[in-house]
Amino acid sequence: MRILLVEDNATLSEGLSAILRSSGYAVDVVADGASADAVIATETFDLVILDLTLPEMDGLEVLRAMRSRQNKAAVMILTARGTPEERVKGLDLGADDYMIKPFDVGEFEARVRVLLRRQAGLRASNVSYGNVSFDLKSRMFSADGAVIDIPARELGLLEILFLRAGKVVAKEAIIQSLTAFDDDLSANAIEQYVSRLRKRLAPHGLTVRTARGIGYYLEKVTSS
Repeated sequence: MRILLVEDNATLSEGLSAILRSSGYAVDVVADGASADAVIATETFDLVILDLTLPEMDGLEVLRAMRSRQNKAAVMILTARGTPEERVKGLDLGADDYMIKPFDVGEFEARVRVLLRRQAGLRASNVSYGNVSFDLKSRMFSADGAVIDIPARELGLLEILFLRAGKVVAKEAIIQSLTAFDDDLSANAIEQYVSRLRKRLAPHGLTVRTARGIGYYLEKVTSS
């Protein structure tokens, strides 16, 4: 899952990005509204965490421009501007959640999980496909009650495929979801991760299929 954090307070920005990255998310950070608007127009994110009082362009204007382009990424407003009027305006413009600074970090993390779960079209925090289950809170996969040990990048790839099980996910969409601005991930690297995932999933009745020239999809393996 890829998150854009729009925050001009460097200390807060560093702290929040560290928290999000420790949970396994790809996180990009910008510090002004104009940069946020430009990035949102050209990149794909699952969630935008948006301050309102920003240099160059107000956060509400960023949100208005984003929704006018039919961008459906989830948006959490995270701001010190907490009057009822501001909240109503933000929600009316298309924000999915509105948190007031200062805030509890645990609540922040929980709200992020809820928004990402909704974005994936899920109601519960635990999802199953075949014999494998995925806990969105802990970001751990398990089968028959035992945790499946998966390195971070492969886990991120499996998460993308698992939440869209049976549907083809384009290579470019996978790369976008797994990488931030300063990361470099090639199509060849994705192929290597897919190959390793196939071996890890084989004992559990799942595999990753290739849609030639398009991308990959997760599928149950039927025994013959």
